[in-house]
Amino acid sequence: MSPVKDNVGRGLNIALVNGTTGKVLSQASFDMYSGDPALLVKFLKAVPEDVLVLVASYDDPGTKMNDELRTLFSNLGSSYAKQLGFRDSWVFLGARDISNKSPFEQYLKNTPDTNKYEGWPELLELEGCVPRKVF
Repeated sequence: MSPVKDNVGRGLNIALVNGTTGKVLSQASFDMYSGDPALLVKFLKAVPEDVLVLVASYDDPGTKMNDELRTLFSNLGSSYAKQLGFRDSWVFLGARDISNKSPFEQYLKNTPDTNKYEGWPELLELEGCVPRKVF
């Protein structure tokens, strides 16, 4: 996903990836500032088993984040979904109903006094290898 490919949007950008083959099954973006959170709820509820969920925030992940969405992301293994707020930076990799929290997550709170960029916290990157049997 990238602005060069024009497949990134404001809010949460999500890719569903086959956990065995690594093939991208689908990707979507959800506007968490002025969009309809019901669309994201529907998308997350339809995530099949054995599919990795990759999430990257852009601009604002938290304004429309309701309790149902926070619970759905927590069930995917997120440790930070319950505290996401306006313009926080967040990247996450999880899967449906995993037994533990995902080790593949980074979060940075939007704090005007310490933000690297005017109005936004620093960019986050997440890299590494995901073991096939981690989820």
